[in-house]
Amino acid sequence: MALLLDLANIVGGFLLAVAVLRLLPRVGDDLGRLAGRAAPIAWVVGIVALVTGGYYLIVHLVSGPRVFHFEVVGIGVGLALLWERLTGRPAPRGEQATGATGVRLLLAIFGLIAIVVGIQGLFTPDG
Repeated sequence: MALLLDLANIVGGFLLAVAVLRLLPRVGDDLGRLAGRAAPIAWVVGIVALVTGGYYLIVHLVSGPRVFHFEVVGIGVGLALLWERLTGRPAPRGEQATGATGVRLLLAIFGLIAIVVGIQGLFTPDG
């Protein structure tokens, strides 16, 4: 379960951060194409992040030791990826304009944070 949460944070963070990652020289176009191919399954990643983050939030609230940032970021990634399906309003996408501004920039920065948290979770012991 913890591995699913970490992978959902990494993949979901990548999908959210693609607006900023496209600006990287030499690899930005390739990352944009990869994100374009992965975009149709973003809702699956969002559900996995929301379910695993919610599960660990409930477990850590009930039995302790404390709430960790891994599950909070996972819930945020899940909500960001499922925003359009949950609210019915269109989510800000990185493909809409050149560069990231406003809400897209905020989501991209949160995506970069989610990638770092997911990588940290891979190297953090579960017990």
